[in-house]
Amino acid sequence: MSLFKVDGYALTWRLPLLVWQSIFFIGPLVFMVAITFFLVKNYRMREAFEMINWIKMLSRGYFWDSYFLTLWLATLSTLTATIVAFPASYALAFKASATVRRWAVFFLIIPFFTSYLVRTFSWYVILAEHGAINAVLSWFGLGPFTMLNTPFATIIGYMTLCLPLVVVLQTLSLANVDKNLIEAAWNLGAGWMRTVFGVIVPLAKTGLIIGAVICFILSYGDFVAPYYLGGSKPPTLSILIIDTTKSGQQWPRAAVVAVMMMATLISVAFTAVYLAYRRK
Repeated sequence: MSLFKVDGYALTWRLPLLVWQSIFFIGPLVFMVAITFFLVKNYRMREAFEMINWIKMLSRGYFWDSYFLTLWLATLSTLTATIVAFPASYALAFKASATVRRWAVFFLIIPFFTSYLVRTFSWYVILAEHGAINAVLSWFGLGPFTMLNTPFATIIGYMTLCLPLVVVLQTLSLANVDKNLIEAAWNLGAGWMRTVFGVIVPLAKTGLIIGAVICFILSYGDFVAPYYLGGSKPPTLSILIIDTTKSGQQWPRAAVVAVMMMATLISVAFTAVYLAYRRK
């Protein structure tokens, strides 16, 4: 009887989360998968159970070009953000005082008070052929360089979206590392590099991996940066969804692309969680 009461109490507190996930995640996901089997006739969808949408999309070379391009750009964005953020996070966690760290986290969050689209368009002005960067380079007799409508500009957009979050997550993770273990490593003769990669990084790996996977997820599904900064050609998967819906109202084929994106992101997320919380 007591066991039933404990289970009922736990279920009561879990029920809102289960309802929320069912309504806003599981339900739409199931509906999106179902749409992939619909057919479009005369610009109208009708219910069917046909694999034609999957066959047409997965047999097209442009889909796989977009798929691997999106995967590559998201991976490059994740590696860049992780590497660039680590020195700043390390300094905030181990060199700065608690007050400075709190203010730094606050200022890192401030950019999110502004629309991501606005921040992206600010880079559009900076990276333009006659923008701020090329103006500075012209003083040294360099340029102008074409930076817009390139993968470089897309990565800049991804950094605008992800880098502050990665710095915050890495800082919080590194700040929780036991300082006694670091001192023990120094007392045992470990150098700076060995202490960082042999002690600090393994102890903070959960936060580092979570920060990286969040950056990957945001970059993989982003539409703004590759469209407005990258030029949308070749298209990423998010742009391909828009293009597909505009082509004869092919929502079922766009749903195929979306389901493939979701499957990839779920696989990456579960792999990252396994690596983050795996214990030897």
